[in-house]
Amino acid sequence: MKINLLLAYLVLWLLMACGESNPVPKPSTFLRTEFPAHAYRSYTSPNNFQFKLANSFMPKKYEQSKNNYSLQEIDLGPLNGTLFLYYLRIPSKDSLPEIINFANDKVDEHKIMADKIDFEQIIEPQKRVFGTFFELKGNVATNFQFYLTDSTQHFLRGEVLLNCRPNYDSLRPTLIYLKSDLQELVKSFKWK
Repeated sequence: MKINLLLAYLVLWLLMACGESNPVPKPSTFLRTEFPAHAYRSYTSPNNFQFKLANSFMPKKYEQSKNNYSLQEIDLGPLNGTLFLYYLRIPSKDSLPEIINFANDKVDEHKIMADKIDFEQIIEPQKRVFGTFFELKGNVATNFQFYLTDSTQHFLRGEVLLNCRPNYDSLRPTLIYLKSDLQELVKSFKWK
């Protein structure tokens, strides 16, 4: 009888204890990303240009498709993405506006998903480097694109693709870090 009474008391105590708390779902979380300090090395492309490349980035593939066109991939290391560099030898000076429009159209493809597109003009006549650096804000497939030209012979278009689902809020620390490295690349860029 004492055991039954003790068991009934224990069950009653458990029911009262469980009834008071309401389960609260917790929001999903994202991993905290630790980035290495910014450090750069000089990099010379198989084409006719060089720039400062972040030490954590590694050139991984180069394809010479035609005599005047090539593609180079640069692995972004801990950022889990790729920088694609498309080089084109300008066939004629008259074709430059068409090539620039093509590069701008590649940025415009992401207008639908972009909340905002910021751009910075690059004009360095002493190095013969001219172009535009685009930052696309929002849940877009590519957050950074740029093009550089000497306006007579060479044209380079860059595009960054990260290997993850676009979520601008969670990617913001990564994008801020990456923007610094890309701006260093563009500022140090020169044709050989």
